[in-house]
Amino acid sequence: MDDELLLRYSRQILLPEVDINGQNKLARSHVVIMGLGGLGSPIAMYLAAAGVGQITLVDHDVVELSNLQRQIIHSTEDLGRKKVKSAGNQIHSLNPNTKVNLVNEKLDESGFDSLFPNVDAIVDATDNFESRFQINHFSVKHSIPLISGAAIRFEGQVSVFQAIKGVSPCYRCLYSDGINIIENCVDTGVISPLLGIIGSIQALEVLKILMGIGEALDGRLLLLDALTMEWQTMKFQKDPKCPECG
Repeated sequence: MDDELLLRYSRQILLPEVDINGQNKLARSHVVIMGLGGLGSPIAMYLAAAGVGQITLVDHDVVELSNLQRQIIHSTEDLGRKKVKSAGNQIHSLNPNTKVNLVNEKLDESGFDSLFPNVDAIVDATDNFESRFQINHFSVKHSIPLISGAAIRFEGQVSVFQAIKGVSPCYRCLYSDGINIIENCVDTGVISPLLGIIGSIQALEVLKILMGIGEALDGRLLLLDALTMEWQTMKFQKDPKCPECG
């Protein structure tokens, strides 16, 4: 690591849990971010700023005016642009040392299978259960840690699924096929800083997993009520009857 990189990451390297070894682990890591909306925006920026070596951005939408209230990686000048290109430009401006791959499509099974085996962590920043179940399926299939977050109205949640077959729970252990929740921020609304809080926690969990430090939110669901600013942690276990990992 040259002097410029040492200076860029100096405040992290000072941490004994990180040090040069941890920073080098980040530089060698590849993370996929599914969704470049309210959660994906802070996640992408913090992972790039922290020195993750390669980030793949997956989103098939374009930037709209209503996005700008919460999707802070995009700007007014990006209206009408593909979100992956807007986000990719912002990441390059923030940290040109991070390699950015752009996937401007809705992945099918072959797309997931070709992408996921080459990554160290998957971040789910989508806003619907169909996508979350699909991402979880390939996380379990390829044994790749999944860092999941969600936010709506004034409520947010984060959890980590380590994808260790036969040991750790997966997303479907927590949310079964029978759920019937179709709410999203488009229909219900969301307060903008909440996305920054939840997305930042997701980014932190990614960094911990990549460096192998601390204790991940595996088997724990972290819940935030932003109106009262109260946090709760709910523990859950692997479901032996889970259709995905049971």
